[in-house]
Amino acid sequence: MKVIDHIKNANGKTLFSFEILPPLKGQNIQSIFDNIDPLMEFKPPFIDVTYHREEYNFKELANGLLEKKIIRKRPGTVGICAGIQNRYQVDAVPHILCGGFSKEDTENLLIDLHFLGIDNVVALRGDAVKSETYFKPEQEGHAYAVDLVKQIQDLNQGVYLDEDLLNSSSTDFCIGVAGYPEKHMEAPSLESDIHFLKKKIAAGANYIITQMFFDNQKYFEFVDKCRAAGITIPIVPGLKPLSTIKQLNMIPHRFHVDIPDDLVKTVVKCKDNQEVRKVGIEWCIEQSKSLVKAGVPLLHYYSMGKSDNIKTIASEIF
Repeated sequence: MKVIDHIKNANGKTLFSFEILPPLKGQNIQSIFDNIDPLMEFKPPFIDVTYHREEYNFKELANGLLEKKIIRKRPGTVGICAGIQNRYQVDAVPHILCGGFSKEDTENLLIDLHFLGIDNVVALRGDAVKSETYFKPEQEGHAYAVDLVKQIQDLNQGVYLDEDLLNSSSTDFCIGVAGYPEKHMEAPSLESDIHFLKKKIAAGANYIITQMFFDNQKYFEFVDKCRAAGITIPIVPGLKPLSTIKQLNMIPHRFHVDIPDDLVKTVVKCKDNQEVRKVGIEWCIEQSKSLVKAGVPLLHYYSMGKSDNIKTIASEIF
């Protein structure tokens, strides 16, 4: 079932969902199931599965030259989606990136997902690889998420890259895209960011899922600005509880979001990460309660491969 249909069928009740990381190469899918199992009591209608793009390593050869090697540390998104749908009978929502994919790669991936009966995808540009400052698309790949959305929507209309195909079948993907309550790191302003978000919706996006935020007012203001700009599709809030002291610096640096002063002051008083984890859970519970009271369609949690803190939060909300 499509994400937008899950929301519609809930008749105003706030739903629960979360996303998982593929395991590191060399681990098995059981590690994923071990983190999903404790959360299934909250009846998530779907589970997102992230896609991690390749990294580049340079190995020095005997002659002194450097050999560039491509490494994928977390492969397996498609297989994990199949495993989730088979084991739990809920929808799996794979993330699809521009980075690391040509248009042909993307089309083949979408065909695989369609054959597996997957109804939803999240279309993202993705970040630059660690060795590069700015994002660079693959040769014959997409530079922007809006172009990826257009390709997915083309396939939904039966339009393939090979124009000579006859009697081609159509897919029917529900397309999610990212929204940034505190703007994308490369956007000059929030208004500019919303302008380009509208282009993704015009291209065929069906719902928005936000970057994590720690101040609900940022989300509410973002929704108000989107509605004022004519955006009417669901805007799903994304939440992540703080769990370590290091995240006070890592999260703003990596995701370009602010952490409220009250939360910062409380965390810096903690003696260890166990206390930080407790503070993060309590803060996220209060965020969640406020959002449910405001009538959000869905609460989406970034689990980062750990389910125990998400379970504690969900137990207080659902």
